[in-house]
Amino acid sequence: MHAMVEVPAAARRHPLLKSHVLEAKYEFLRMLRTPMFALPTLLFPVMFYLLFGVAMNRGDGSAAQHMLATYGVFGVMGAALFGFGVTVAMDRAQGLLALKRALPMPPGAWLLAKMAMALLFSAIVALLLAVIAATLAGVSLAPGQWALLWLVHVAGALPFCAIGLYIGTVAGGSAAPVVVNLLYLPMSFLSGLWLPLAMLPDALARLAPVWPSYHHGQLALKVVGMDAGQPVALHLGVLAVVAIGFFVLARARLARCG
Repeated sequence: MHAMVEVPAAARRHPLLKSHVLEAKYEFLRMLRTPMFALPTLLFPVMFYLLFGVAMNRGDGSAAQHMLATYGVFGVMGAALFGFGVTVAMDRAQGLLALKRALPMPPGAWLLAKMAMALLFSAIVALLLAVIAATLAGVSLAPGQWALLWLVHVAGALPFCAIGLYIGTVAGGSAAPVVVNLLYLPMSFLSGLWLPLAMLPDALARLAPVWPSYHHGQLALKVVGMDAGQPVALHLGVLAVVAIGFFVLARARLARCG
């Protein structure tokens, strides 16, 4: 009779944790070595902030502070939407997603790896903008504000990860970048991330709250004391509904169509 040997819990968890860490590591390296993703994701928000927040700002600290909050949202949106929307669509088109499902890896490890990658790129973008704002744009915030703004920027990427995941499940590998751009750029503009809403036509400014990016931007602006005064619970509620809703839709789509 075979004796039952109890495996320590730590030993059982270690291979699982190692699998998740390795999957996340290689997903990050894969994205870092993909210039069409890494360069625009990391450089576009930095270039925009250098141009409008530093070079053309003429020393207006409040304007640089406003742009730090909104351009940070713009940057993390790109990392989340492209990191999921394009890569999931390409993985599905190339059969890589089906291969991963056949491998003896933890269920959902690829999804957690992509989420970790998107959050890591978001953290880098938010940090780069903060360094430029503090050193070149003359932005001065309390230490707690710097930390909270960085946290709001990074955590706010989650709803856009869910949107990107859904796009990746419905769009083909070649169509996904177009779909993401058709959503990403207009949504950024209409949410007041590039220009204050007061500079947009009144009809467009009134529609801004329909976009999740508006609520993420308002949370970031609230940290620096420049928001429109709406309750935090409203913004968090909208972002939570968007994140859960699109994740459920994407999961149902993957279960049905793969």
